[in-house]
Amino acid sequence: MHIGRSEVECAKLWCRMKDIYIADLVGFEEGKIFDGYFLLLSRQTRSTKTNKPYLNLILCDKTGQLEGRVWDPGDPRIAKDVERGDIVKARGCVSRFDDRIQMKVEQIRRAAAGEVNKADLMPATTYDVDAMWRELLGFVESFTEPNLKLLLTTILSNPELAQAYREAPAARQLHHAWLGGLLEHVISLLRLADRVVPNYPILHRDLVLTGVILHDIGKVRELAWDVGFEYTVEGTLLGHIQMGTELVQQTIAGLPGFPPRLKTLVEHMILSHHGKLEFGSPKLPMIPEALVLNFLDDLDAKMQAVAGEFEKCAREGKAADELTGKVWALDQRQLLNTRGYLEGAD
Repeated sequence: MHIGRSEVECAKLWCRMKDIYIADLVGFEEGKIFDGYFLLLSRQTRSTKTNKPYLNLILCDKTGQLEGRVWDPGDPRIAKDVERGDIVKARGCVSRFDDRIQMKVEQIRRAAAGEVNKADLMPATTYDVDAMWRELLGFVESFTEPNLKLLLTTILSNPELAQAYREAPAARQLHHAWLGGLLEHVISLLRLADRVVPNYPILHRDLVLTGVILHDIGKVRELAWDVGFEYTVEGTLLGHIQMGTELVQQTIAGLPGFPPRLKTLVEHMILSHHGKLEFGSPKLPMIPEALVLNFLDDLDAKMQAVAGEFEKCAREGKAADELTGKVWALDQRQLLNTRGYLEGAD
């Protein structure tokens, strides 16, 4: 079978592996062809204003998400068997619509097993998960309140739950929204709490740290992270606060002699950690330990959002002393990178 020169060139280009991430496409030349591996989060058939069908794809890797458009779904270079959850190799070019980057997809196929590392396709913590887990267990080991120590040891010794705790994101998109994000968030809070607690003698250290470790534990069941980050059906219907409280109640039920009043306080820490009723908190914080947990939780989430916004601006090539765009997670306010602003002074 004779293959024309242009077809050979296309085949060579298609087979050539090119390491490129979604974050790299911000300054990419529009119309320039590239190849990339992605996780396919969504595939939908839609129609243009003239009723011409096209495919709308949502692609992701560890640096973000990208919308892809296939304007000719009947093209034989567009594999018909790719579906949500597949790792795919796509070839196309960057286009822009309403100041958003899109990918005009010319070819797409399912990636072969071992062709790409899935860890490159899902955002993940940059910290050592094993080291963070050891640090968390070290905090538990430092407890002097035996009942709280037993409660946490019992929960964290469950292999399935422990693995989920190590893998889960802390949120679907707001803060620490990456694999290992929950553990990273909790470690940050444990370090903060262990510095704050000695400054206020009214605080019960082990109760504060228990609240830190358990406040978001329901997220290991509220969220799913096999294909992007999504809410489970149970998570959507119940939420992580209810699910976490139920987990603690079930565990305590199997610990004979657990003090009822201590049980009430632990449950209150979980139920009130969002701080306000309008933020989904079933109860307002009514003990000092719950207040501290809410303040530190909010602080850590907001500071991560700030750092993430500065990193995004740097990737987009914005000057470090420029104001950011409006940040949704911070009431649509703009931010200024203090260090960048000072370093940019004459």
